[in-house]
Amino acid sequence: MEEIIFPNQIRIYRRIRNVGMQQLADYLGISLSAVSKIEKGYRRIDKEQLAKITKLLKCNPEDVFVNEATSQPEVINAWRAEQERRSKINERSGIKRMGAGFRYLRGEKNLTLAEVAKAANLTLSVYHRIEMGQREVSQKEFTDIASALGFSPEEVQVKIYDLDRTGALEEFIQPGDAKFRAITSARNSYADLPIGRMGLRSKERSEIALNIYGTAGAGGDIIIDKDAPSGTIMCPPNVANPHEAYGVSLCSRRLGSFLPARSILIVDPAKMVGIGDIALLYTDAKTAKLLSIREDGEGNLYGVQVNPDEKVKIEEGKYFALHRVSFISIA
Repeated sequence: MEEIIFPNQIRIYRRIRNVGMQQLADYLGISLSAVSKIEKGYRRIDKEQLAKITKLLKCNPEDVFVNEATSQPEVINAWRAEQERRSKINERSGIKRMGAGFRYLRGEKNLTLAEVAKAANLTLSVYHRIEMGQREVSQKEFTDIASALGFSPEEVQVKIYDLDRTGALEEFIQPGDAKFRAITSARNSYADLPIGRMGLRSKERSEIALNIYGTAGAGGDIIIDKDAPSGTIMCPPNVANPHEAYGVSLCSRRLGSFLPARSILIVDPAKMVGIGDIALLYTDAKTAKLLSIREDGEGNLYGVQVNPDEKVKIEEGKYFALHRVSFISIA
């Protein structure tokens, strides 16, 4: 069964991962025009194509969907309008209550979305939309989900009916805007989740020491020599990937003087870079520019430096890596 991505962040992830549109087209075995339509949300893709895309772009399936923090307002508005239209259809057909029933039963079993999705042979994003009442379910999918929850299809039907009759599902049926916030904020709530679900607890993150790098280079560049750390800093609790994160001394003034020179930037390479973020653009394995990330009218990413003012292009195939600054420690 095909699933439309409406809309998505494939394009921005592709640029961040330094993957050209033609490279993605060749990898999927489709035309350049087809890739363009996929990125704009006009063309459907199946689960196999989604898996291949996320493998090439080194992200999770749910990462390609809109994110309130980084997606453009018109994309978010289009997404909301489409979800509202689908929500009205789903409400009339009872899909909302079925999804709410799945969510209720999953909570009783103390299972995560990912666990049920995997057991039911569905992508995480597809199963999430089923629980939110945004997608129809085939008979086979219903049977697989019931099995993943530990029930027969008939048992699930009876349980959902009884839950609905007693009003137990009302709190699980959320309004459209709340659903949007739930989807876009789910990836940012790792700190309070138990071990075994999303990794380390907040307290355990804060007990990890991150190496600090950074010396001044030419033209305001920063030299990152991973073989020569200048010290360590304790990992902030909100860093999602503490084993990949690192600290950088603010030895460049190319972002101006709004941060003290003694600030330490906590960099998380695995986190997606969005519009408005501060990031390190690596021009080679050790040399990086500190940039404020922007997007022009044609959807192209670029970085901004000051002192003197300079616009830095982020061109596909012409940079080494782009790492997001996820936290700033001011001593």
